[in-house]
Amino acid sequence: MKHSNIAIFIPHLGCPNQCSFCNQNTITGHKKSPTPQEVELEIEQAISKLNGDFNNTEIAFFGGSFTAINRDYMLALLKIAKKHVIKYSLKGIRISTRPDCIDTEILDILKEHKVTAIELGAQSMVDRILQMNYRGHTSKDVEDASKMIKEYGFELGLQMMIGLYGETKEDTFITADKIISLKPNTVRIYPTVILKNTYLEKVFLSGEYKVFSLEDSVEICAKLLKDFTDNNIKVIKLGLHSSEEVEENMVGGIYHQAFRELCESKIYLQNTLNLIKQEDIKNGDKCLITVNPKAISKMVGQKRNNIKAIENLGLQVSINQDSSLKEFEVLVKKI
Repeated sequence: MKHSNIAIFIPHLGCPNQCSFCNQNTITGHKKSPTPQEVELEIEQAISKLNGDFNNTEIAFFGGSFTAINRDYMLALLKIAKKHVIKYSLKGIRISTRPDCIDTEILDILKEHKVTAIELGAQSMVDRILQMNYRGHTSKDVEDASKMIKEYGFELGLQMMIGLYGETKEDTFITADKIISLKPNTVRIYPTVILKNTYLEKVFLSGEYKVFSLEDSVEICAKLLKDFTDNNIKVIKLGLHSSEEVEENMVGGIYHQAFRELCESKIYLQNTLNLIKQEDIKNGDKCLITVNPKAISKMVGQKRNNIKAIENLGLQVSINQDSSLKEFEVLVKKI
């Protein structure tokens, strides 16, 4: 059964500082926080459209640092959400917050109110990068909060960004390795987008901040996606969601409406090229590539880029499908 969220955005509330990249109103498209009454109405409207498919649905509070907002406001929202979780037998409540805004008191409150999943905005696990981007917490804060969350029995989600100010490719992979070691259930990966009225805009326009190219970002995120998948960590988001506000306020960085598909397509190409080499398929040969039917477009690539790359090796390519193959699994043979 497919998971779904009833997403409630609480923009920028609770954040103790302004991170280098953050213009939360632009990211969420919401400029004011909803009242408890508005949240209740939004939840009811969303539930009415679920057609009784409740068991794998969570009410998700996104946008700000949920556990750092005004305590009375937080409790009011949790009380409303808990009421609907019980009434409709929903899976639970999902929240996102900062790693330095987690302690045992907070976790007790979240547990009592039917919260099932907690996502932490780690962004980087390299302290130098966290400092340069005014995150206001350390990598140890991420480690400590993650440990407590798992000990309490919550589902743990970690969010990371790539291409932050001062970050190298090596820094990105250090962050990924440390996240993998924390064994989260889920991960979100966000290539950095530079928005108007942020610190990143200032250092970008001055020429001090050099961003990763789209090609580099796809290559990096394809590796991250494969590494997390290989370690049984589900990547539930890869790239910012499509948003007119982001497009209108973006001054640099990486934003592509099909970014995840570009990364998945890259993995299929890399796996195929490895097998071509392994099977000793050479210039002039004909080869049959087999993937799951759902993966054919990813194997072909946007504008047939994957097929063109293989044909540039001097090979004639045919695509076959096999529904028994798993995600990213490819079979290649000479015909």
